Amino acid sequence: FRYGQLVEFPAKTRSPHNYQNPGAFDYVHFLARQSIFWTASTPAGAQPTILPGRCGSWFWQAVYSIRTAALTRIEELYRPSAYNIAMMDAVLIGESSGLERVWTEDFRSTGTFHALVISGSHVAVLAAFFLFLLRICFVPRDWATLATVLAAWLYAFVTGWQAPVVRSAAGMTLFAIGSCFHRRGRMLNILAAVALVFIVADPEQMLDPSFQLSFISVALIAAFVVPLIEKTSGPLGHGLSALADIPRDVHLDPRVAHFRVEMRLAAQTLQLVIPKLTPRASQLLVVAPARIALYFYEVILTSAVIQIGLALPMAMYFHRVSFSGLSANAFVVPLLSAVVPLGFLAIFTNSTVVAQLAAWLLELSRMAVGWHARWEPNWRIPDPPAWLAVAFALALLVAAIRFPWKWVRFATALTALMLLGLLVAHPFRPATAPGTLEITAIDVGQGDSILVAFPDGKLMLIDGGGIPSFGRTTKTRLDIGEDVVAPYLWTRSIRRIDIVALSHAHEDHIGGLAAILQDFDVKELWTGATPSYPSWDRLKQEASGRGVAIKPMRRGEPFRFGGASVQVLAPLPDYEPGNSPKNNDSLVLRLAYGRHSLLLTGDMEKQIEQQLLADDAIRRTDVLKVGHHGSKSSSSPAFLDALHPAFALISDGFENSYGHPHRQTIDNLSQRRIRTLRTDQQGLLTIRSDGRYLSMY
Repeated sequence: FRYGQLVEFPAKTRSPHNYQNPGAFDYVHFLARQSIFWTASTPAGAQPTILPGRCGSWFWQAVYSIRTAALTRIEELYRPSAYNIAMMDAVLIGESSGLERVWTEDFRSTGTFHALVISGSHVAVLAAFFLFLLRICFVPRDWATLATVLAAWLYAFVTGWQAPVVRSAAGMTLFAIGSCFHRRGRMLNILAAVALVFIVADPEQMLDPSFQLSFISVALIAAFVVPLIEKTSGPLGHGLSALADIPRDVHLDPRVAHFRVEMRLAAQTLQLVIPKLTPRASQLLVVAPARIALYFYEVILTSAVIQIGLALPMAMYFHRVSFSGLSANAFVVPLLSAVVPLGFLAIFTNSTVVAQLAAWLLELSRMAVGWHARWEPNWRIPDPPAWLAVAFALALLVAAIRFPWKWVRFATALTALMLLGLLVAHPFRPATAPGTLEITAIDVGQGDSILVAFPDGKLMLIDGGGIPSFGRTTKTRLDIGEDVVAPYLWTRSIRRIDIVALSHAHEDHIGGLAAILQDFDVKELWTGATPSYPSWDRLKQEASGRGVAIKPMRRGEPFRFGGASVQVLAPLPDYEPGNSPKNNDSLVLRLAYGRHSLLLTGDMEKQIEQQLLADDAIRRTDVLKVGHHGSKSSSSPAFLDALHPAFALISDGFENSYGHPHRQTIDNLSQRRIRTLRTDQQGLLTIRSDGRYLSMY
């Protein structure tokens, strides 16, 4: 498709819907910020029709034609490598739809993902390269600066008017205006001016993570990095210029003059070792490594300050704090910074040689990130307590103030580091109610994920949700375990799960569990009947690789766990699964505490219900997790009569295509005066028992 085309296609429209859990991403508001209020899906095999005529404006048509031409050229230059095409699209144009999650996971874990997405640094690199080209072509400085600013705004349009690029272009414009009046650009002043303009134009940007991270990063560089470099490596780097000019030493700071003398002595020593070296060559061999060392020092210093300063928002938004990013950025940032001008040079010249050079640098960055990712501890951080977040933010603000007393600066820096240690270690208990048995149905859409908190504090997660692919070659980039279940668990300060239970291997139950095993410290994995199947084989491999004990469960006598009674009702000891997962493979658990009991059925259907009734294995139950999302294939009248529950929980998706829950099931529950709760209507559902009373949240 191209901008301005009129397209007709059959589709089912629906309004976007959020997962209704604490900590859930506000997808509806995210789309509304882009003026998107409906989504549409076409039937399988439907063909769109391009209608005659055009729409839209000539300006955006010109902008998108440039964008389309650039994307087309990238595809031609890097075919058939899907990885190179997708990465170059993202790095150069900001088109990230082709990125696979597996390609970017190492960048995320090492804190280098910012180098992949379009940001202000891309604008800075391109502006510097463009300005350099204009200057070597003898374009006057003022005209070259004006052309560079206009190019930055054109880049902002071509990349889709993304906020980081627009902010960077605005900052560059302010800097250029100031330079025209011979004013020195001060980073904090420019940052404040840009932030003020954007906040006045759109106050909601203050709540945007992208705005916050960009603003804080630049503020950290201005408040901490620049003063530190000015006191340490900056003067030394300046002192490396014109090293042979000895009279210059007397005009420099004594520390810098001493450094220049040491460098000259090192160069003379090198001449004694290698007599054939000229004085100029020996000084070059000394100065070059010194500049490289100073560069790495400044990059690591910048990375360390930004990692510390962004620890709080990174923990709150992404539940990550990277440690390997300190050194990873030193390699990845320059490599990908070089990819940007080389990539555009390849686009404009259609040069396969330049394109392959950019691809080689891209591969080097992947190797560097992969090496660091092997050493990066996979520490996922729950939401910090409010008092800790406020204290850490205040400590950073106070540390940014340049007090004249060294002991005050040392104390504030030490306080900030101690609070950072608390933030990362998170030595806080999970938010559970001691002495109660809790069952929480997490809203995972069309699927199941049940959190069970036992009276003594032990935790069990049954299923992790998931999205069936139905044979699609391209799966959704949404991981229910990583993006829906885990964020809710982190809001409750959960880092360790004693038991992860898999009811059965259908994708809407097993799909998110691999991410759960990766993100949490899991002790055991309980399973029902699990046939050898790709999804189960992958999960089993993940569990084995992480030292998680796998325990197949079958019907047996009740046993004590976590201060409550647990009994496995299905599958039976002689049950044999087929070649593919079935609903009746489900692990069925009965939990009892005090005078209350809860039945968790997975996707168990009527056949197993009848068998349980025939075996006299059914007892009266207070809370029933309705089988198979309320389908008519489960919850038979005889089964409900035997259970006679007070509450029924149905985990189902909003406006799901299966028609769950079925009208007949709802009528059966209603006729028996069973209070029915549904995740598609109420969102997250929690029921607790203290052994005497049931409470619902």
